[in-house]
Amino acid sequence: MVSHICRVLAAVFVALISAGSAMALTVTVTAPDDLRDDIRTASLSATLADAEDGEAPRPIDILSAAQADYGRIVALLYDRGYFGPAVSITLDGREAASIAPIAAPSAISTVVVTVDPGRVFTFGNLSINPAAPTAETTDGYAPGEVARVSVLRSATKAQIDGWRQAGHAKASVSGQQITARHPDATLNAAVQLDPGPKLRLGRLSISGQSAVREKRIREIAGWPSGATFDPDELDKVETRLRRTGTFASAALTEAETANPDGTLDVTATISDQLPRRYSFGAEYGTLDGFSASALWLHRNIFGGAERLRIEGEVKGVGGDTDGVDFRLGAKLSRPATWRTDLEAFVRAEVEQRDDPNLFARTGVLEFGAVYFASDDREYSYGVGLRRSKTRDDLGERDYTILTFPFTFTFDRRDNPLNATSGYYAQAAVTPFFDIEGTENGVVTTLDLRTYRKVSNRVTLAFRGLLGSVAGPDLTVAPADYLFFSGGSGTVRGQDYQSLGVELSPGVTIGGRSFLGLSGEVRVRTSREALSVVAFYDAGYVGAESFIDGSGEWHTGYGAGIRYDTGIGPIRFDMALPGSGPGDSSGLEIYIGIGQAF
Repeated sequence: MVSHICRVLAAVFVALISAGSAMALTVTVTAPDDLRDDIRTASLSATLADAEDGEAPRPIDILSAAQADYGRIVALLYDRGYFGPAVSITLDGREAASIAPIAAPSAISTVVVTVDPGRVFTFGNLSINPAAPTAETTDGYAPGEVARVSVLRSATKAQIDGWRQAGHAKASVSGQQITARHPDATLNAAVQLDPGPKLRLGRLSISGQSAVREKRIREIAGWPSGATFDPDELDKVETRLRRTGTFASAALTEAETANPDGTLDVTATISDQLPRRYSFGAEYGTLDGFSASALWLHRNIFGGAERLRIEGEVKGVGGDTDGVDFRLGAKLSRPATWRTDLEAFVRAEVEQRDDPNLFARTGVLEFGAVYFASDDREYSYGVGLRRSKTRDDLGERDYTILTFPFTFTFDRRDNPLNATSGYYAQAAVTPFFDIEGTENGVVTTLDLRTYRKVSNRVTLAFRGLLGSVAGPDLTVAPADYLFFSGGSGTVRGQDYQSLGVELSPGVTIGGRSFLGLSGEVRVRTSREALSVVAFYDAGYVGAESFIDGSGEWHTGYGAGIRYDTGIGPIRFDMALPGSGPGDSSGLEIYIGIGQAF
């Protein structure tokens, strides 16, 4: 009994000693100003001291971190071109490297990291042989440049990638000699490569669990068996599989060794997304009213990665836009139809527009296809039947037309949800042929957007919209193809769809030509997720098919804020009308998800 009590007391005593040994830790970094912050970031000791979990680190953990810091700090200095540094790390005055882990102090309160980086080394003699037939150049890889290890790695990788692009899938480093010359502070590097044999693509194996039939997976992948090995082809196959939206992941893995016949097999590891998806969105404008949209999507409805998409939208609820708009549509699409990068679709839609100057109820049935020419370029074309019943200031009109829509989209934005650089262009041409109620013609629209980041926090965004209806006279053209301007999609601050063509007092219809211009200055605040925006919009509507200056302009301007989320920025804009005919609405507020453009 006495021995048991003694053991308990001893355990309590040890616990108290251990608790007392854990105390607040201070880490001091002594180094040149341009290196101090980076050294502290690289230091595990500093990470322990800065931890916010409320628990003081144990002495053994501090010792382990400090001893690991030597290598981490030296690696950082090598990457900055310092190849003769002196690094000292003391724990309460004792050099960390001299302390054995089994003799760790019972308490550590101060860590001092002292760094003398020495001279900056520059590259001297450089060679990577044999050089690839084509390889991207690496910035900073040249004699006289600061000798950064990361630059040397990047240059070596660029040469290996160049050999892989030429079909040598197993190119690798076979040897290297790196010499730091301290007298003249230069770094010489000679890297030897082994390109290996030129290979061809072999078999594609499919692994993983998928509800999509294997035959369809292979049709979608479009595997070019027998072609010269090219990593870009592997990227294309992954893109095709991911683009369907059916697969959660589609990763391609090359075999470790080539086959005796000079081919290289690849395995595609596939996993499915959940087959069904639901989504909901909403937007509010003081004049446009409340808008809501909903989507139901089945990603693999027939077992061949076919997608059935049913969506609906209601707009103008509680607004001053004269009525409620709605749209209900369904679209069935099938990837890899007729050819690998061609997606066929059939679409049916019913839509009602109840705007200030137009009421239209339209039904559309369309068959078409989308050709994915590259990651950033696609074409869409088809044939459709369109039936509309319209009412405007000229009275009621019904028409039925046959359409042949063609759309070209080019998207080089860095982030479609919140772009800071790049550009976007979409051009659509839709010839239509009269079956009943109108005349033959063609509708053309153009949407151009460009983004430029002028500093770390400031982005300039510009948009231009162009529209034209050619062929039928203004009074017999399909009324719902004509253009109006005003509202959140064109000119913020102006009444929704308020600008058209005034044929006579009290008689206003849409125009055959349209031009919209928008500019935004987006400034990110010190709170990274929050941005402020200033904008100016202008819109033109004319009676002729081409902009000849005889139409009317109106403008709007304002400011807003954006708050970044995982699904895009939340947008809050306040806008005032500028110049233009007609009554002005005063201050308007727009709330939604995503940038205005």
